[in-house]
Parts: sequence; C-alpha cells; structure tokens
Amino acid sequence: MTFEAPPNTPTRKEVNPLLKLALELGPLGVFFFANARGEWLAEKFPALASLGGPIFIATALFMAAMLVSLAVSLALTRRLPIMPFVTAIFVIVFGGLTLWLQNDTFIKMKPTIVNVLFGGILLGGLAFGRALLGYVFDSAFKLTDEGWRKLTFRWGLFFFVLAVLNEIVWRNFSTDAWVTFKVFGIMPLTFLFMLSQVPLLNRTQIKGDEATSP
Repeated sequence: MTFEAPPNTPTRKEVNPLLKLALELGPLGVFFFANARGEWLAEKFPALASLGGPIFIATALFMAAMLVSLAVSLALTRRLPIMPFVTAIFVIVFGGLTLWLQNDTFIKMKPTIVNVLFGGILLGGLAFGRALLGYVFDSAFKLTDEGWRKLTFRWGLFFFVLAVLNEIVWRNFSTDAWVTFKVFGIMPLTFLFMLSQVPLLNRTQIKGDEATSP
C-alpha cells in the first residue's frame, strides 16, 4: 500500500483542490442526507430498512461513501491520502460496531477519538521534528519549514477543541442535533479557523521555485 508523498516532493501528484475538498466532504454530505431522509430511503430501498433507524442507515452509507472516496483518490493519484485513510479506518470500525450492536454511541464517539488522534499525531510529529500537516495541505500551499511547524501546532490544538465540542454535543443533545452539528457546525468552525490562519500563510508562503522539502 502506497501513501501520498511528503509535501514539496517534486514527484508528488496533486489533486485539484476543489476535487480534493469534494472527496473529503462528500461522505459527510451523504451522512447528513441519509440521517435526514432515512425513512424515505428505507421505503425506496427496503434492504436499508433492515439496518434500523435513520442514524443506522446513515452510518452504513457513510462507511460506503468513505470507501468510495478513498477509491477515487487512489485511482487519481495511485496513492492513498494519509488523514482520510486514517479517518476511514475509524469510520469502518466504529460504524461497524454501531450497526452490529445497534448502538449509535460508537459512531458519535468516533469524531472525538479521531480528533484526539489527529491532534496527538500532529503535536507528536512536531516533538520529533516533523510538520505532518504539510502532507494534507501541500497541494494548496507551499510554506517554509517554520510555516508548516506553526500551522501544524495550531491545527493540533484545534483538533483537541473539536474533540471537546463533539463530546459536549453528543452527550447533551439529540441525535439529529448532533448530526446537524457534525455537518453544519464543524465545517463552519473549521472554515473560520482556516481564515484565521491566512496571515500566517501569507507570511511564510514560498514564492515561485523556492519550494524545498521540509
């Protein structure tokens, strides 16, 4: 199994940023739609009814959409994107437990565990001198080593904030409220966080052919 090359590597095959965004957000859109229209889907496709209520139908389709997204990425680049791959593993494991035990607690806990994992990986990578966030955003930005280190540190902390928010929402609100937060709360928060990083990107962006491997 081959994963994507390190950031700023000349042989790294890039994916159109909009397509990459669609591949990463598409499964979330499927999850929200399936949860909102679960009963309708069960009527149209009786096989889905055997999975249980809307949240279980949404979980199954979410799992399938994640695998399709990875397959498309692999077909386009001949490599697997690291962070979506790790996310997919957790979706399959916790989604499978959710369907098997008919307990939606597992799929609700998944974002917490994934965000803690990503935050830990990013901050842990920095401890070993590796700015791992470059693997994710190198197709969109070319930054200096210092820029990648600072951006990686900030994203690492942000992932822990998302983990805490997920715990607060799923433990205190309804399933529908949690799904809405997962799709329409997390993404705006992430977008606002990304906007707040624009000054750092402008200060540390590499111009022209100055890009070098981190």
